[in-house]
Amino acid sequence: TGFAVGLALALGSSAFIGGSFVLKKKGLLRLCRRGRARAGHGGHAYLREWLWWAGLLCMGVGEALNFAAYAFAPATLVTPLGALSVLVSAVLSSTFLNEQLNVHGKIGCVLSILGSTVMVIHAPQEEEVSSLESMAEKLKDPGFIVFAVCVLVSSLLLIFVAGPRYGQSNVLVYVLVCSAIGSLSVSCVKGLGIALKELFSGKPVLKEPLGWVLLVCLVICISIQINYLNKALDIFNTSVVTPVYYVLFTTAVMMCSTILFKEWQHMVLGNVIGSISGFLTIVSGIFLLHAFRDMPFTPNLLPLLLQPGRADLHPLWSSTDKHQPCQHQPLLPSEDKGSQSAEEEK
Repeated sequence: TGFAVGLALALGSSAFIGGSFVLKKKGLLRLCRRGRARAGHGGHAYLREWLWWAGLLCMGVGEALNFAAYAFAPATLVTPLGALSVLVSAVLSSTFLNEQLNVHGKIGCVLSILGSTVMVIHAPQEEEVSSLESMAEKLKDPGFIVFAVCVLVSSLLLIFVAGPRYGQSNVLVYVLVCSAIGSLSVSCVKGLGIALKELFSGKPVLKEPLGWVLLVCLVICISIQINYLNKALDIFNTSVVTPVYYVLFTTAVMMCSTILFKEWQHMVLGNVIGSISGFLTIVSGIFLLHAFRDMPFTPNLLPLLLQPGRADLHPLWSSTDKHQPCQHQPLLPSEDKGSQSAEEEK
């Protein structure tokens, strides 16, 4: 029952979050056409744009569903299903934002879905955490403390050192901040889910300080994620930000869950190989979706061997120098070319 509920909630979360990227980008583009201060340059005019608020509402609904999914299922089961948000965002971006989705991108979306399915089948089991007391013990683990300190230090370096220098040219800067902080927010979500379960069972959870600390930390983490995700969306294409964010966020969450909840401690070798293979399949799909996004590659450009009877529509493939790469073509001026062709005719 927990698996089915967590799966349904995660699927709904992916649909809402994928749509929220497109709505936010649409609102940011409208502000850009009006000449308002852009979010990538420190402006906050998007707060007066209703499309951006609609995107934020969709993201809020998606995150709420994701919150509930983490309460019912392990993080390593819920997080890989976020690949579906990449598919939703890519399809909607090509429809409403006129962003290119070529054959490579479509194959990448399919690979992301297949990899997510493999990871769900081989999902590890986390250690049972049934109370805030056991959650507090896990948060005191030295391994998790070292991980949290590394995340905070690296995030500060990205924000104050790398951001001013490379934030406008490298998509990884702001997305890394969102992903690293997001791994901590997932831990807060798991703790708050346990607190809500205890609250509904009649325990005096409101008197426990840990629940309030987790709530404050979650609000801070989400605020940082929203701010730097807006910067990344304003500077780069949605089809770039979404897959890169997914890969980095999933990696960070898997590392955090492995350290905090010991999810991989009792796994058999087959499930370990399946989880790693599924994740690498997702990364391969994301790479296809990202690396070849600007190539105008369509099914009409497939080799003629795969499209018999359509040679007349592709003179490029039937040309005499079709096997000669562009960099090996002669670089003579037009006059020299004309004289050379005249001499050859003679």
